[in-house]
Amino acid sequence: MVERHLVAYRRMWLIIVSGFFEPLFYLLSMRLGVGRLVGDVTVGGRPVTYVEFVAPALMATSAMNGAIYDSTGNVMVRLRQMHLYDGVLATPMTPADVAVGDIGWALLRGQLYAASFLVVMTAMGLVHSWSALLTLPASAAVGLVFAALGFTATSYMRGWPDMDWVTVATMPMLMFSATFFPVEAYGRWRWAVNLSPLYHGVAMIRSLAAGVWAWSMLIHVAVLVVLAVVAVVVAARRIDRLLRA
Repeated sequence: MVERHLVAYRRMWLIIVSGFFEPLFYLLSMRLGVGRLVGDVTVGGRPVTYVEFVAPALMATSAMNGAIYDSTGNVMVRLRQMHLYDGVLATPMTPADVAVGDIGWALLRGQLYAASFLVVMTAMGLVHSWSALLTLPASAAVGLVFAALGFTATSYMRGWPDMDWVTVATMPMLMFSATFFPVEAYGRWRWAVNLSPLYHGVAMIRSLAAGVWAWSMLIHVAVLVVLAVVAVVVAARRIDRLLRA
């Protein structure tokens, strides 16, 4: 499946990279505008500028965007319009292979966004620790979670109107995952932030970018791993049921 997508998209590279620009524009606006009005923010007891605070969160958002865009809209086309998966089953591949292959491709797209964003952060002078390299595997965890969740959600969608639910789900996560504000700013609603998968990715990538190590990072890793495993299993079962019906 991954090889098929590489061949199919090699002449449509602009579609692949388009989702990278939304968080990039957010970052530029923070640096040129809002960032000048906000003072330093503390990450694990270490003061950083507001732009350095927001940039890792937007890197996590980039990984989410790349994975969720491909595992929802593109999967809908392959499943409901092209009926691509029906043809794939004429090969030795199984429905589980289809799910894992498409989730893997969406993960690669999200990782491309995240890696590009890390390059931009470095060029803007926002990276000051070698541990920032570890943000790439952390972004891969975020991408895997949202690729699997997106694929699973798409398997339940009946048509294109249901795709509106993707925006309904991702936009609140962007705004309420400690992306632009410290988690303490949410007050008594802080517990609700912990329900967001994106928040766990944001917290982990932000700490790594700032060179801050804490035991809480293990909790974030555990949440993302459990979500990814459960979502991949459910996705494989759903596509098996749909294709064998």
